[in-house]
Amino acid sequence: MTFAPLLNPWLLGVVVGLLAAGTVTALIRSRSSGERLGWARRTAIVGAVGLMGAGPATATTALDTTVAAVDVYFVVDRSGSMAAEDWGAAQDAPRLDGVRHDVIELAESIGDGRFAVIAYDSQSTRQLPLTWDRQALGSWAQTLTHELTAYSQGSLTDRPWDALATALEGSHEQGPANMRVVFFLTDGEQTVDEEPRSFADLAPLVDAGAVLGYGTTTGGRMLTSHPGGVGPDYIQDPSGGDGISVADPETLQQLADELGVPYVHRTGQDDVASLVAGIDPAQVAADGRRVVTTYRPVVWPVALALGVLLAWEAGVWAVSLARSVPPRERGREVRR
Repeated sequence: MTFAPLLNPWLLGVVVGLLAAGTVTALIRSRSSGERLGWARRTAIVGAVGLMGAGPATATTALDTTVAAVDVYFVVDRSGSMAAEDWGAAQDAPRLDGVRHDVIELAESIGDGRFAVIAYDSQSTRQLPLTWDRQALGSWAQTLTHELTAYSQGSLTDRPWDALATALEGSHEQGPANMRVVFFLTDGEQTVDEEPRSFADLAPLVDAGAVLGYGTTTGGRMLTSHPGGVGPDYIQDPSGGDGISVADPETLQQLADELGVPYVHRTGQDDVASLVAGIDPAQVAADGRRVVTTYRPVVWPVALALGVLLAWEAGVWAVSLARSVPPRERGREVRR
């Protein structure tokens, strides 16, 4: 047996306490057995009302499997360097081709999870809120392109920090038992002369995931992006000639260490099964992470006792009122 108060406990305590103090005081000052019985009955009524307000209930725990308990966040680098053509078996495909493939395959492998996308280039945006709709995620991945070349302000790995922090903290507040998974997809290249913020503060909110690296240390050329589409020209280096983007494994490893997840270099359409090992929404629900406690009120015995006490009190008042009417007045009422 437990209690689930129907009112604010402090308000309930004050009201019931004042009423009980009044009836108990009257009970103590009573001079006849009839008065004492009456005030004892009223004290019992106050006690029954207070007990009902306290909400006696039985607690039942059950597993809630109606909502997936795995929240997956894809943090995707779409800066100009992700257009570098050094991915795949022949190392001639854009790095974003690998990102598109991996996002779709990871979502399919996880299955019944919720998925969100945070993309960043010169700024960070939440491009897809948490959703169970894998088709929506797939549509986003298929239309993914790199930022417009004319608006590029260079690469910096901490640009999605604020958006990711907000998303993870929100997930923790709304579902503290949920499993939070982060896949960070980038080449690790940084072309801005700034020290990026560490993601170590977010590690306690991350249960699993990986930093997925794309590109090579020899680098590749990058097609331009403009409102009309991609290419055919290549991004030019300020010193002359085609610009070359080079992946940065050291930055990728550091990023993985800060988040507390492994770093995996992606060179082609390899199987992603190893990346999602241990991420099973059904198992997460079954292992008690989504245990929900419900309370079933048990007030009917108290309500029954209160009803008897109130009926008793009403009967006493009716008898008392009848006795207070003079016999002559009662006779007149009968004749009328």
